[in-house]
Amino acid sequence: MRLAVGNRVFAPRPGPTVVTLLVLAGCISLAYWQIGRGREKRDLLEAFARGTETTIALAGHDIDELPRYQHVQASGHYLSSRQVLIDDMPSVNGAAGYRVLTPLQRADGRGVLLVDRGWVPMGLTREHVPDVAVGDEPRVVRGRLDTLPVPGVRVGDASVAGDQRWPRVLLFPTVADLENTLGVRVAPRIVLLDGDLPDGYERSWRPSIGFGPERHFGYALQWFVMAVAAVVVFVATSLRSDDLEPGDPA
Repeated sequence: MRLAVGNRVFAPRPGPTVVTLLVLAGCISLAYWQIGRGREKRDLLEAFARGTETTIALAGHDIDELPRYQHVQASGHYLSSRQVLIDDMPSVNGAAGYRVLTPLQRADGRGVLLVDRGWVPMGLTREHVPDVAVGDEPRVVRGRLDTLPVPGVRVGDASVAGDQRWPRVLLFPTVADLENTLGVRVAPRIVLLDGDLPDGYERSWRPSIGFGPERHFGYALQWFVMAVAAVVVFVATSLRSDDLEPGDPA
């Protein structure tokens, strides 16, 4: 293809054309992927902000039908002798420790709900498990619904073979892992205990999104700029002097 542009000719060669098209496809795909991730995180933040607009009593409700971060209330009593510590959970300041999951036997007879009572620091060694004892008297708990924390890459089992201590230390357990450990069926989501309720630890709840959506949108803009730059370079290198014969070097 040869197009006259003033006293020059636009005559792209096959090799650079293919390379430019591949670069464009990659840059645009990555830009839209970043936009998608930014929108997902923005939606999570908005859902988190809306969660406390209303409080729903779980009695009579199917927990699966409620949105993530919905503020809920449930009555029951803790099964204090069967608690789980989720390993490899940092504090707000990045200190190593555990998240404390305590089973709540619901008063409405709908089984066991896991209540996340917050973050506790590690002991001096792995052998020193924190004391997270709690009373088993009837109580009302309130908090946001959430999913279990998940790792970037799941490697190995959640539990240490042969560990029979309570509270049991598990690494990023699934619902199935928790049911096997506790010996009871549990709700598919957990409750993040409100910060103003007793018997909790560090509870600075926020969506686990890493960095904010704005950075994703910034990355998307960078990929679009790179796509434009690739087009500019392609056009500049495809323009030749009009007095060259086909096949002559530019």
